[in-house]
Amino acid sequence: MSRGLFAGIFATLLFAAALVGACGVLLESALRAHAPVERFGGAAAVVTGPQSVERRMKRLGSEPEAESRPLTERARIPVAAAARLRAVPGVRDVVADVSFPVVLPSGRAVTGHGWESAALRPYRLSAGRAPRAPDEVVMSKAAGARPGDLIRIQTDRAARPYRVVGVVGSGPDAAFFTTPAAAALYGHPGQADALALIGDDLDEKALREAAPGGLTVATGAARGDAENPAVAAARPDMVEISLSLGGVAIMTALVVAGGLIVLSVRERMREFALLRTVGATPGQVRGRLVRETARIGAPAALAGGVLSLGLGAAMHGAMAREGVLPDGFGLALGPLPVLAAFAVTLLAAVATAFLASLRVSRIRPVQALGEAAVEPARLPRWRLISGVVFLVLGLNALGFSTTATGPDAAASVGGLVMALIVATALLGPLVARFGARVLGRAARTVSPIAGGMAQHSAGAAALRAGSLITPVALAVAFASVQLFAHSTVAHATRGQAEAGNRADRIIVPSGPGLPRGVAEAARRAPGVTAATPVKRTTVIMPVTALGEQTLQSLSARGVGADAAATMDPKVTSGGLAGLRGDAVALSRDVAGGHDVGSTVSLSLGDGTAIKARVVAVYDRGLGFGDVLLPRDLVAAHSSSPLDDHVLVRGKDADLRAVTAAHPGARAVSPDAFGAELSREIRLQGFVNQVVVAAITGFILIGLVTTLALATAARRREFALLRLVGATRGQVLRMLRLEAAIVLGTGVAAGALIAAVTLPAFAAAVTGVPLPWVPPPTAAAILTCVAGSGAAAILLPARAVLRRRTSPTIS
Repeated sequence: MSRGLFAGIFATLLFAAALVGACGVLLESALRAHAPVERFGGAAAVVTGPQSVERRMKRLGSEPEAESRPLTERARIPVAAAARLRAVPGVRDVVADVSFPVVLPSGRAVTGHGWESAALRPYRLSAGRAPRAPDEVVMSKAAGARPGDLIRIQTDRAARPYRVVGVVGSGPDAAFFTTPAAAALYGHPGQADALALIGDDLDEKALREAAPGGLTVATGAARGDAENPAVAAARPDMVEISLSLGGVAIMTALVVAGGLIVLSVRERMREFALLRTVGATPGQVRGRLVRETARIGAPAALAGGVLSLGLGAAMHGAMAREGVLPDGFGLALGPLPVLAAFAVTLLAAVATAFLASLRVSRIRPVQALGEAAVEPARLPRWRLISGVVFLVLGLNALGFSTTATGPDAAASVGGLVMALIVATALLGPLVARFGARVLGRAARTVSPIAGGMAQHSAGAAALRAGSLITPVALAVAFASVQLFAHSTVAHATRGQAEAGNRADRIIVPSGPGLPRGVAEAARRAPGVTAATPVKRTTVIMPVTALGEQTLQSLSARGVGADAAATMDPKVTSGGLAGLRGDAVALSRDVAGGHDVGSTVSLSLGDGTAIKARVVAVYDRGLGFGDVLLPRDLVAAHSSSPLDDHVLVRGKDADLRAVTAAHPGARAVSPDAFGAELSREIRLQGFVNQVVVAAITGFILIGLVTTLALATAARRREFALLRLVGATRGQVLRMLRLEAAIVLGTGVAAGALIAAVTLPAFAAAVTGVPLPWVPPPTAAAILTCVAGSGAAAILLPARAVLRRRTSPTIS
């Protein structure tokens, strides 16, 4: 094997292993993720409410299956449960921990607790004493308050003055009140967020038996999940993303690395034919090729596996910096991703080499020598049949995309793209011949002689051209579908939010939220005709698609009774006026067979199951969430009672008094609010951008390597052209036109796959088969793929043509 082929296959397999291993790093991090234990560091165990909802979902032709989704809000537990827990051997004390948001005069937000919760970290007084009266508070040192200061503190109620009587040192920002005062501010008598157990050598079995049914007992690192449920809630989504990304990475590695190995076998056809001629058996030829590939693949896969730790850490760090991952979602680095990357990459390389060696080892030596000079005109029957099968699978996935809605449509896109890409790889020579006929005419128009030579070269070497077209089509199709699917959803979300907005001003917080009094005060402000509080949450509900049920976490909003005056979700049946009590409004994407007047079973943010009466069905689910609920119902089952924002109707509304009375509150225009929404959407798509950057980068590496090696392997052809009188410029002109034909065919194939996929996705998600394709992004994809491909063809060709032409062609 030549040094060029060795280096090219080594580099491709190395990057393939790095990409697969990086997906493994993200998966392992998701499986091991726990929020850091900070406030519960002094507790031996923490008892909380349920952390997930489990239901049995219907399946077509099979028994119902249990599905589970994590809760995004804390499930409260009765304080009375502490009596049984205190009887467990080793338990010295049980602290009923409550948490509620507190806003300081500066607008800064901290978390409020009862003073007895200070022992859980433990917090130490650095100055002053513990609170004893309802109007006394102990503040964190970072808040800048000193004993004796009088500060106004806002919770879910109007701001009132409190006397600072003590300061605690290091630890998460907090404000500590007397236990009765904290219970009153918490607003849920007889309940707590968690029961923290202080003691030594606890009997975990006895502890779990003492905990009432349905409660969760957390020890060790799991205590962090009880402290901050956001990490546990994000874990299943990251597992799904990592598995999906890993599957795409493996398929991509198979297509790119496999194509390069097949091309290398094709370029060495003369060598294998000579081996057969001198007496080598088919088994010896296959063994040699497999052993060579294994000798290259083993060190490449091992080095790539080691590099995958750094790549996975970089991807995790990028998502954490952008706020895509919640605080405390740690990075796990272990040997498993390295071993998985090594095994998958080496197995894929050896399997591809074995399959590629079957035909070259079986055919007669004379036939092999003939095919080394001239490619066979017809595709092998197995390749043709396999290509048709994957094409049919892709068309079936396309049919599913056109009938599915929302998440189901999004999930089917990846399978659709990969099926069509594999079909393109298998049927690549046929695609190459078609492209040579169509684009070759244009090449002859530009330059009759060089264009004719380019057309003949691209058409005659269809097997080689097919191997070159596949990575080009893969890069264009994958990047286009991933980026433009998200841009389509983002554009539709912004458009629906803007079209459905009836508010003239929006009151937004600088901290965790707005107290209930903000909406009430806004209604009384001069010039205001309506003020609707909005609180975001997540509900868990069965969604029916194509006769099957899946348990899904859906974005939801709790809204006030006057929602119809400030928002227009484009109600198609029913009305928002009935949105009170246990009523619900559903978007068409999740409504399924639920019509107005029917009853739907769902679980609120804290896991409370309710049967809600459907009062409206609407179209603008992207802009207003999949589910609308009464604000008071959502607040009663949320970790925080604060509103996310308040929509205000009234062109001449004067909200200065409202914002002045509530620290951190400010009134913004709909345009400014829309800009903040766009930023949130951009962050939501950051994971998608990381995926596209990683996989498309690998595809481009494989593309450049494949094209460069294929061009360098044509030195005999270039030498022959020079010997028959072609100048260096004429050969380069032919190569430029041939590159235009091959790359143009690949780009057209990738664009066709995207053109088939994206309208089906857009129709399912937005209702209109018009994807949003930003021209700069599309131009960047085409320029990057075509530019790197052209450079990979022309630069090696220039290097080969600089060499002195030998009078003999060896």
